[in-house]
Amino acid sequence: MKKLREGVSTGSCMTGGAAAAALWLTTGKCPDVVRVDTPIGKTLYLDVIPKAPGTCAIIKDAGDDPDVTHGSEIITRVDLLPGEGEIRFAGGEGVGTITQEGLKLPVGEPAINPVPRDMAVKALRKIIGSRGALVTVTIPGGEELAKKTFNPRLGIVGGLSVLGTTGIVRPMSEEAMKDSLLAELDMYARQGHRSILFVLGTTGENALKKIYGEFECILQVSNYIGFMIEEAVERGFTHILIGGFVGKLVKVASGTMNTHSHVSDGRIETICTHAALHGAPVKTIRRIYDCLTTKKAMEIVKEEGLDVIWPGMAQKASAYCKKTAHEMAEVAVIFLDGQNKILAQSPNTPEVLGHVLKKNGDMVNDPGGET
Repeated sequence: MKKLREGVSTGSCMTGGAAAAALWLTTGKCPDVVRVDTPIGKTLYLDVIPKAPGTCAIIKDAGDDPDVTHGSEIITRVDLLPGEGEIRFAGGEGVGTITQEGLKLPVGEPAINPVPRDMAVKALRKIIGSRGALVTVTIPGGEELAKKTFNPRLGIVGGLSVLGTTGIVRPMSEEAMKDSLLAELDMYARQGHRSILFVLGTTGENALKKIYGEFECILQVSNYIGFMIEEAVERGFTHILIGGFVGKLVKVASGTMNTHSHVSDGRIETICTHAALHGAPVKTIRRIYDCLTTKKAMEIVKEEGLDVIWPGMAQKASAYCKKTAHEMAEVAVIFLDGQNKILAQSPNTPEVLGHVLKKNGDMVNDPGGET
């Protein structure tokens, strides 16, 4: 198997650009290559693009990771201030601004994370000593690229974040996804939330909001249901509602907590089991078993008058989720059908809904889903 190539974080690019800019200001010459020492002990040598005295760019190379910022120019300007002082950071075009409490930076600050700031400060102190400085980062096209990231959900507006805890981009998109999910979960936890709606994607989120109205906080957990339940409980969440298309969540009814198709399946087998438990004849079970898709299996279930299986499966999914939560949280499950309507829900759904819905003084109507 080909070894995947590592990349360079935006934080390392900013640090390299800042160091090159400072060297240009203090020596009168812009270096062609700049050295960056990463927090994990790796040393990077990055090519420098001179823009103007005190302003340098580094091209972001994400390696083999599917990073939206790959190929972007990370432009860093350093303004030296008179006398001793702190090194401050500002966001130029394409760098987002924090607008919600709960992130690692206060509201109003540019979305330049603490580790990249520390990296840049250390690099600059070696060049300018105790002198004060203002570091301004610009990412052309960053505002548009940010729409493809988690930033809008995190309340980071106007552009991208300057990220990186190691200085290196490792080509592990799953780990990057989990890190993004935890950043959002941490934000909600710091805001004081203890109840949350987990959805698998945008379609499920929109469907549930249309049915129930607004929720206190919503997190799209993709396939990482078990992982996110455990992390939520660790952060003190006590009520979790999980909603999504039955074709994915049926896996949870068999105890599978990562629903990615490369990790697990068993959807058809789970439906067969519940059909058998409700007295379906072998001929019907065989028809379901031979289905290639959940949608086709659902059609047969309906034809055979076996819709009674769905509430039991939702209850089973809820039980597995509560077990994953170590019984420290009440976890309810809602199955959505292919038309974004409720197919079934676990019996504890009304209770959990009372916690996760945004409190506006209005009574919530039961949409008529199975219980």
